Amino acid sequence: MKKIVLMLACLISNAVFADERGAIRAQLEPIGFLYGFGLGVNKEIYKGYDRRVIPLPIIGYRSEDLTVYGPFVSYEMLELKDIEFQVQLSPRFQGFDESDSDIFIGMDERKFSMDAGLSAKYERQNWKINLSAMHDILNKSNGYELSAQLGRAFKSGPVFFEPNISVSYLDSKHVDYYYGVGAHEAANFRPQFTGDSALNSAVGIAISTPIFFGGFTQLAIDYNWFDDSITDSPLVEDDTNISFRLLFSKFF
Repeated sequence: MKKIVLMLACLISNAVFADERGAIRAQLEPIGFLYGFGLGVNKEIYKGYDRRVIPLPIIGYRSEDLTVYGPFVSYEMLELKDIEFQVQLSPRFQGFDESDSDIFIGMDERKFSMDAGLSAKYERQNWKINLSAMHDILNKSNGYELSAQLGRAFKSGPVFFEPNISVSYLDSKHVDYYYGVGAHEAANFRPQFTGDSALNSAVGIAISTPIFFGGFTQLAIDYNWFDDSITDSPLVEDDTNISFRLLFSKFF
């Protein structure tokens, strides 16, 4: 974990002296109006909760400053030496209710929310570094997340590959809301649990191509490791999970 953080910090410190985004990166992020659909499948770490399936109809737009990709929105408000500072809006597909698993029977519902915040993005020679700070604006958890991601784009014929690594810090309010057990929710099989802050990590790869149906298709796979402050929860049975996202979009 420390090596990943040091690698990210080193690349960011060198990035301010560069100014070339890279031809592959430009092809991966074209400009214009688009439409399409997406599907996310997330293997849950909760006990008895197999998977979460998230359909994502997409109507969007990408320009040099504004990106709208379904419910995900970002706007560049400042650029300094090739580092873009953005405001962001992003849905948080987390939560549960009693129907999702027997482990949740007798517990309060944990609800879907929306996050808003700031990010700093740097792109050079097909590398991308992204730092973000996001806060729950619907006051469900009232928590925040700090994250850092490093990715590199490659191309082989009509297929693009982008492996990435990331780390994310979740504050105690977020962890307690989604993984904690309140005193009024405790039972013999589910003791009271108060969540603490967590540092999670992940590796992933996105595979993209423009060869299907005149549009752009992307499959992204992420493998995540969860902090002990999450996996120690009586609601949780796994310390890792895997998620998939399939996206298809076309320009008007």
